[in-house]
This record gives sequence, C-alpha cells and structure tokens, in this order.
Amino acid sequence: MAAEPRPGRLDPTGLALLLATVVGWGLNWPAMKLLLPEVPPFSIRGISATVGVLLLAAMALRRGEALAVPARVFPRLALASALNVTAWMGLASFALLWLGAGEATIVCYTVPLWATFFAYALLGERITALRLLALAMGLVGLSVLVLGNGVQAGVEKLPGVALALAAAILFSLGTVVTKRWPVPMPPAALVAWQTGLGCFPLLIGALVFDRWAVEEVSARSWLLLLYGGAVPLGLSYLAWFAALKRLPASAAAAGTLLTPVVGVVTAAIFLGEPLGAREVLALSLTIGGVVLAIRG
Repeated sequence: MAAEPRPGRLDPTGLALLLATVVGWGLNWPAMKLLLPEVPPFSIRGISATVGVLLLAAMALRRGEALAVPARVFPRLALASALNVTAWMGLASFALLWLGAGEATIVCYTVPLWATFFAYALLGERITALRLLALAMGLVGLSVLVLGNGVQAGVEKLPGVALALAAAILFSLGTVVTKRWPVPMPPAALVAWQTGLGCFPLLIGALVFDRWAVEEVSARSWLLLLYGGAVPLGLSYLAWFAALKRLPASAAAAGTLLTPVVGVVTAAIFLGEPLGAREVLALSLTIGGVVLAIRG
C-alpha cells in the first residue's frame, strides 16, 4: 500500500503516474486524427477497445482481481459504460471529422463545467458564483475556438463542436452518476468491463456501417490502433487509478488539465495544426474555467 504523502508535499510517484496518464491520453487525439484517412471512426474505437479490454482483463487476473460482476450492480455498470465509454468515445471520434485534434481536445475537456449542474441535481452540491464564472469562461473559450477564424469557418465546425460537447456533457453525467451510485469492483476489472460493454455498440456500428480496405491500412496505422488500446485505454487508466491512491483528489483532477495541453501541442507538432493566439486564448479560457469549477 502506498505511503501517505507528507502534508504540503505531493507524492513524487503519484505525480509521475499522473504525468504518464495525461501524456497517454493527450497523445491519443492526434493519433486518432492520423488514423481517420485510413480507418473509419467506429472501427478505430472497436479495434482499440478490443486490445484495451484484453490487456486490462489480463492485468486484472494477474493482480488477483475477480472479473465476475455481481448481478445487483450490473445495471449501474451498464449505465456507466454507456455514458463514460459509448457516448464519450463514439461522439468524440466522430467530432474529429469536423475538428482538428487540438480543437476536439479543448471542447471535450470542458467536462467539469457541465458536471457542476449534474452534481447539483443528483448530489445536492450547490452552484456557487465561482462555478457560474467558470461556466462563463468556458463558454467564452469555446466561442473563441469556434468563431476565432470567422463566422463562416465556425459554422463549418458546428457539427464537430456539437458532437464533442455532447461527449463532454454525457461523460460529465456519467461521472456524477458513478459517484452517486458507485460500482463496487476492483479498478482494472471495472475499466475492462466498462470498456468492453461501452465499446460493444461501437463494434456493432463498425460491422454494420464501416467499409474500408483492411489490406490497404499502413503499418503506422496498425501501430496507432495498438497504441490506442494499450496506452489510453489500458496503461493510462491503471496509472490514473494508481495516482488517485497517492495524490489528493483535487490535485489529480487539476493535473488532468494537462491533457488538452498535450493534445493541442502534439497536434501542432505531428499534424501541423495551428497553434496561434486563437488556440492559446481558447485553451487558457477553458482551462481557467475548469480550474475554477474544480475549486468552486
């Protein structure tokens, strides 16, 4: 069991695990954007999820975690899977058809802003003036992101923004629902089940709707698909749970704000996406709003 960090000092191992988590998650956004010309969205998530589920299940067994799901908690598990995985992964993937990887990352990581209202409705947490200010900052940041290059350019991005916002809102609902009605299962087993159940509809979607030439997929794309399953869906989640054991929840939550930063910067490096005043201002406003939401 990890030792408790001394007051005023964050556990170095916990910080390293948190950094590994946000880097793994952040890099997945440009990776998915690179995949889209060769692999359709449903298939991207379906193939990566299969890799991730197998890896997580193997790790759960190695750690001695039971994979059996108690019948009484299965409805909670199914609901959490639909909100935290099906909606999040499916909608966010399709948003990339209209948005750059950096733009999609910024919109999707507004989750804490929307969680404020669900926490009020389901947990009785009050909505403070600070949280209202956070929401206003986040909305201004999104406006800068969408309209900063002109109204016409913004209108063209609206389908992607709508999908990314829906992903963020439904994921925030899933987060609050899980807090209200937790699923009592070990970490690796829980993530394996959530990912498997949540991605099953996406696999069905791939079989029904996706048409792509498997033999024409490049070696780079196959490696990116493996990365999407092994790292963001597998190792990063395990690192996240390990970090939560060593760090205060507020510090861990604030640390995840590095994820959109990693996504935006790496999208500029690997995809040549713009990283100018508009992107920096939008990122600063939305992250500032999220920080206030977490503190408020």
